[in-house]
Amino acid sequence: MHKSAILIMNLGSPDSTSVRDVRRYLNEFLMDERVIDMPLLSRTLLVRGIIVPFRAPKSAKAYRSIWTNEGSPLVVLTRQLLAEVQAKFKEPVEMCMRYGNPSTEDVLKKMHKDHPHLEEIILFPLYPHYAMSSYETAVVQVKEIHKKRGYKTKLKVIEPFFNDPGYINALAESIKPYLGEPYDKILFSYHGIPERHILKSDITGKHCLKIANCCEIPCEAHAQCYRHQTFATTRVVSKVLDLPAQKIEQSFQSRLGRDPWLQPYTAKRLEELPNEGVKKLVIVCPAFVSDCLETLEEIAVEGKHTFMNAGGESFKAIPCMNIQPLWVDTLCRLVRKELNVTIEHA
Repeated sequence: MHKSAILIMNLGSPDSTSVRDVRRYLNEFLMDERVIDMPLLSRTLLVRGIIVPFRAPKSAKAYRSIWTNEGSPLVVLTRQLLAEVQAKFKEPVEMCMRYGNPSTEDVLKKMHKDHPHLEEIILFPLYPHYAMSSYETAVVQVKEIHKKRGYKTKLKVIEPFFNDPGYINALAESIKPYLGEPYDKILFSYHGIPERHILKSDITGKHCLKIANCCEIPCEAHAQCYRHQTFATTRVVSKVLDLPAQKIEQSFQSRLGRDPWLQPYTAKRLEELPNEGVKKLVIVCPAFVSDCLETLEEIAVEGKHTFMNAGGESFKAIPCMNIQPLWVDTLCRLVRKELNVTIEHA
């Protein structure tokens, strides 16, 4: 007779490392109009005619390098997070993926079937920062399916938590163990997005990337500005950890295509830093709460290879928070604010 339920939502992953499954996943992901924001015909020609045919075999190889016996690291880690959260609530808790499986539509259908007396669902997108290609598309998908299916439940959505004290503290604590030995710099590497996405998300139409120091000048546009929110996370975490300013740098990874994306680019900085005297590097990826291809392969493997080949001496990639207790507690606290229920501690 549950009246409330919780749905945590992550990005997603291919069902396997086969080229066929990776191709299917990439088609679903890249055909999202909030990921590649082009007219349908142009997007279809680009994605299905150019990007996916060339990218799928390479991505399949990359996935194979990080795949576990249980499956995709992202899916496995999200299931582990799900179990941690389920242990703290009497209400039903489920997980879904924006792309791939378990699909949002299947999970919503199951939730309403298993709990016919539901009155509300608390949606928790596992994205700390607002971006149209991550947080926004996840929320929009759930709302569209909810409306299409005619569900009567009320949807409550957890807002981006980029500056939430609990998230900041959990992130800082995950970094601390890697700062015990001497290091030259800590690089905060966030997932990149095209600059045009920043411009499209600017509700004022005249602030983001249009005035000097736009991220530092208070503006209502910041509520949906990915760039501002990443800088805010770096600034607050650095303050909590009392990091020297000269040892902090921020960059953006995972660029796709030739259009201008947020800069500086992580891959380029990893090539340049050793020549600038940075021989011992620590790198953290705060945009991800669960380790995935972008952290385990792009940064921990390829990023390390790039940095060390450029003359680096030490490269430490900090794991995502995954199921760190402080992070689990933060997630549960944010949900509890919406549910107004008591968490049952294990």
